[in-house]
Amino acid sequence: MARPRKPLLSTDRIVETARALVDAEGLTAVSTRRLAAELGVSGPSLYNHFRTKDEILEAVADSVSAQVDLSMFEDGRDWRTALHDWAVSYRDALRDHPNIVPVLARGPGRRPAALRLADAAYGAMVEAGWPPAQATSIGALMRYFIMGSALGSFAGGFVGDASAYDPADYPHLGQAHLLAEQQEKIDDRAFETGLTALLDGLALQYEQVRQHA
Repeated sequence: MARPRKPLLSTDRIVETARALVDAEGLTAVSTRRLAAELGVSGPSLYNHFRTKDEILEAVADSVSAQVDLSMFEDGRDWRTALHDWAVSYRDALRDHPNIVPVLARGPGRRPAALRLADAAYGAMVEAGWPPAQATSIGALMRYFIMGSALGSFAGGFVGDASAYDPADYPHLGQAHLLAEQQEKIDDRAFETGLTALLDGLALQYEQVRQHA
């Protein structure tokens, strides 16, 4: 009986395997030796696709950026609605892959999907009437907010032990031990609260911009 053929090594297979490792174990889990073992190939064969481990992590980061929906910048939605919907999609992608956020936070560099993302958001703001400098600031502001929200859970940062929050020491944290039970709900609500406040503030600035246009 003929041996089953091994799947051909490809850039996509390497990225998918590296992304799974990052998701499961963090950035430090990725090495060319570990990847080669996971893929069932020799280490040097990876170098036909990537020169360094950093290049692999950059590709993993870009594969996550590629999951962010950009259609809201092309289908006629007003700038505020587009920013809101984009932020939600962006956060969803990062929430699914939080361990890669430190790489994404370095900026787009030369990563194609990340550059398309930045180009779409900036272009939509300029087309909506924002001055280029402010459009740049909006893009930066949204990245800070979205990536910050993906780096950790506020609700999940509290332990489920009521004795950890003695009212004598923390008089306003009597229910803090219950937060972790509703982590997703609380974090989602916090994100929407912050996003709405951010967009409300931008809307006020936009009125001033249009008055002086």
